[in-house]
Amino acid sequence: MRILFAGSPAIAVPALEELYTLSRASPDFELAGVLTNPDSPKGRAGAPLPTEVGAAAERLSAEYAAGMPLLVLKPEKLDSAARERVAALKPDLLLSFAYGRIFGPKFLALFPQGGINIHPSLLPKHRGPTPIPAAILAGETETGISIQRLALEMDSGDILMQERVALNGRETTASLSELMAKKAAELLPAALAGLASGALRGTPQNHNEASYCSLIAKEDGLIDWNKSVREIDARIRAFDPWPQSWTMHGDKQLFIVQAQEAEAESAQIQELRASAPPGMVLGIDKERGILVQTGEGVLAISGLQYRFKKALQWKDFLNGARDFAGSRLG
Repeated sequence: MRILFAGSPAIAVPALEELYTLSRASPDFELAGVLTNPDSPKGRAGAPLPTEVGAAAERLSAEYAAGMPLLVLKPEKLDSAARERVAALKPDLLLSFAYGRIFGPKFLALFPQGGINIHPSLLPKHRGPTPIPAAILAGETETGISIQRLALEMDSGDILMQERVALNGRETTASLSELMAKKAAELLPAALAGLASGALRGTPQNHNEASYCSLIAKEDGLIDWNKSVREIDARIRAFDPWPQSWTMHGDKQLFIVQAQEAEAESAQIQELRASAPPGMVLGIDKERGILVQTGEGVLAISGLQYRFKKALQWKDFLNGARDFAGSRLG
């Protein structure tokens, strides 16, 4: 079985590495090539750099050039020219994980055995491009990995495999993405073996239970201090590492790097809360950090960062921000 791997961000890299290892170890599977998004400007210099999947493919090719160099395709769009290049690889199966583009019927027709997709949610819940932040924002107690058949409607194909993952309520998108990447790579060999043998059969999704998530914008990171502490805490974790949650301290943009709900308060803080508006810096807690009033509850901030400055723990931050206590954020 010749497989074309399609992916772009870091979450897909372990799956690519697992597929590459599998293709070198088994005559039943062959990695025909890698499809990823084009290089794009990154960093302050704005130099064009490959996607994380593209960089990983180049690394694998360099490490094993004598054994199995990889062809990496980076088309701007999946047009007729891109389809011709893919067809020339004679792939049997498309394996997609966070590629970032929709596969049309002409493209999917290039694969005699169709396509499968890895999606980091318990489908049909959280179909769409941001299932990991969506699970955190929704306060889910569990999420998981789904391997599904590719269909023309987004994330609607039959479920081939699923694994559930319990959540403790302190995950960030960064930490949960790392875990989902590992889980996906672990499931992949069994999924491909099941497909090759014909033993793995799909289960249709209940489309009536489907929920959807959408792209996150940079502006979504702005903290609304009128919201409850639990909502704000969830957004801070969901928007780590991007776009990060931020507020304004005077005329300075301030990123909230790490925080959590302050579940217990001193008598002094309780007295201040009585008349404090949302966004007011109430004081400090020696164990948990800087305390800020929200629309409901108090947020304890332990990591902060002014724009263009380095991130600091709260004690170090206060050493350089003497006017912080008693100020109002937002």
